[in-house]
Amino acid sequence: MKKFLFLLCTVFAATAAWGARKPAAKPAPVRVACVGNSITYGMLVPDREKNCYPAVLGRMLGEGYDVRNFGRSGATLLNKGHNPYTKTQEYAAAIDFRPDIAVIHLGINDTDPRNWPNYRDEFIPDYAALIESFRAVNPAVKVYICRMTPIPHRHRRFKAGTRDWHHQIQEAIERVAQSQHTGLIDLESVLKDRPELLPDAVHPNVEGARLLAERIYSAITGDYGKLRMSPAYTDNMVLQRGGETRIGGIANAGRQVRIALADSTTRILKSGRVKYGEVYASDTVTAGENGRWEVRLPLEQTRLSAVLTIATPDTTAVYRNVAVGEVWIAAGQSNMSWPVVNAAERAEARPNVNIRLFRANPTFADERGRLDSTELVRLNRLDYIRNPQGWVPGSDTAAMEAFSAVAWFFGQTLADSLMPGVPVGLVEISLGGAPAEAFVARRILEDDPVLVDVLYDWRNNEMAQDWVRKVIKGNLEGVKNPLQRHFFEPAYLYESRVAPLAAGYDALGVIWYQGESNAHNVELHEQVFPAVVESFRTAFGRPYMPFHFVQLSSLNRPSWPHFRDSQRRLAERLPGVEMAVSSDWGDSTDVHPRHKKPIGERLALQAFRYPVGGKGLSRGGARPMYPNIKIAVRGGDTVYCFPSQRLRTPDGTDPRTFELAGEDGIFYPAQARIRQDTPSLIVWSDRVKAPVWIRYGWQPFTRANVYGKWSEKWLPLSTFELKIRDKKR
Repeated sequence: MKKFLFLLCTVFAATAAWGARKPAAKPAPVRVACVGNSITYGMLVPDREKNCYPAVLGRMLGEGYDVRNFGRSGATLLNKGHNPYTKTQEYAAAIDFRPDIAVIHLGINDTDPRNWPNYRDEFIPDYAALIESFRAVNPAVKVYICRMTPIPHRHRRFKAGTRDWHHQIQEAIERVAQSQHTGLIDLESVLKDRPELLPDAVHPNVEGARLLAERIYSAITGDYGKLRMSPAYTDNMVLQRGGETRIGGIANAGRQVRIALADSTTRILKSGRVKYGEVYASDTVTAGENGRWEVRLPLEQTRLSAVLTIATPDTTAVYRNVAVGEVWIAAGQSNMSWPVVNAAERAEARPNVNIRLFRANPTFADERGRLDSTELVRLNRLDYIRNPQGWVPGSDTAAMEAFSAVAWFFGQTLADSLMPGVPVGLVEISLGGAPAEAFVARRILEDDPVLVDVLYDWRNNEMAQDWVRKVIKGNLEGVKNPLQRHFFEPAYLYESRVAPLAAGYDALGVIWYQGESNAHNVELHEQVFPAVVESFRTAFGRPYMPFHFVQLSSLNRPSWPHFRDSQRRLAERLPGVEMAVSSDWGDSTDVHPRHKKPIGERLALQAFRYPVGGKGLSRGGARPMYPNIKIAVRGGDTVYCFPSQRLRTPDGTDPRTFELAGEDGIFYPAQARIRQDTPSLIVWSDRVKAPVWIRYGWQPFTRANVYGKWSEKWLPLSTFELKIRDKKR
């Protein structure tokens, strides 16, 4: 009997213990409503129910969430639109769902000419009412509204209003988010640089839907993949000196980010904490809801070796041997890419520990023919920096020899001329053969009434040079994807090189050697080049970023005199843009003249005109390397040119290559003489009794020989054509 009672008690105890261990009931899943149009619905996405972005989002969020798709194809946000979302079954179902989180992506169909032009004033009130309807059924609902996915130039109504209305609706959405205190998810930036993911110029494919889901997931959870920085952040990097040096990146939303530049004794303890030495500059910031963060550090003093630490509660990035000095971006095509080892002045390139190099590979276009499948995928993913070494010291002879010769001699001149111990950082992102439009931001191209046309059918577009189209055709031969990307595609090098490097990284200026692939169309280049300058300045957040470029040299190509003169006029017109003349170092038969040192030195002379650290303190130095000449007629058939500087010819002979024309516009060779006592330049021709026009160096391969003295340097005058002002005695 006692054994029976003992056994019964044991059973009761075990039962009670099992009851105590019984898992608690699972909490109700978080209800997420994806509200939208056909993009949310998943139109054109294969296996839609599995691959639309709400479905992908559900898998990413996991079991604790109940994500449902309430997308309705063709729906408008406007209640007076042609298909109001609030009158659909999907809207009624979304309200009945009483979501805890509502993600709204509407507005694309409101760009229809039936909608926005007529009812734009009702967009904000209608959006506010939609948001309120979700709050009415669940006061605790968290509402996110989305900046719309992009509509590329290929859309049939792009230039017929859709482009402009899309911009206006985006601005209205931002105002709604602010006034209604909702979250704002930027879906435009997800796909803006990936037009190949929008096959019909509206709806994303499977990969595009996945990227949208990832962005929404990050917005809901705050998970942006922890700390991420520009590819320019590596050991041995150079930070731009100045009073407000920009440092920024991505971190998980709401995470505190601590940034510190300290001496080289800084180290990471076993606990993960950072033990700092002397701290030169530091700041703390909180990553925003979109994961972005940015600080501006006072880095007035140059440094040769410091430690930059960027830490969040979950990630610490430590960059060692960091210098603080001057950073310049070297961009353009093959004459900028031309390496030191192949330059005529190779022996004059001296390894220098104060120069540091970052080189985006490859630096030459692939002319071998068809690209392989790996390269094609890499291009589509904008994976076009590929620098496993990161920053390398200029004391590395192999690295120096592989680097841009023009950029190296530019940096060498700076390093020799700045105060002792000022590091110089050079970032090379040039690409042989690249047209200028490849370095222009897509938004700038799309919004320009002329430049937008370079985007259309860019593989065969005759706005591009024949050689450029030939390379594209050979590289993409047999490729079935009509939206395959290419390194010569308009906007591509901006999207794959300029923008990623500039994300949270600062530089003082840009040096540029490009034009060979645009010289066939002078008038188009006059539109493209200012857009290049604007794109770099926008990317780096410096509206007046110095931009120094090389005028094309001499070569037997008929359009080059006009192109060189056009470049001169662009330099005169664009603020903060300076030109270095290279025509005296040209080669009549080779587009790649080997003498690179004089060109780099001339660019460096231009750089000395700009302030240190953005404080407006001039470093003195060179004047522009083209003639600031006043021209007048005096003494009948004689033209007097009154330059603002002294002139000479290297061997003391008379100036060559001047020409004069009368009212008929027919130019004749002219004689010229330099008068040092005035100083002035006298030009005359027996065949032109009443000169109206004067030009100089107007030959594809010119033997122009006039030099002016600026800042103790004798520098060549540019090719020019000018109208003569009649001035009586």
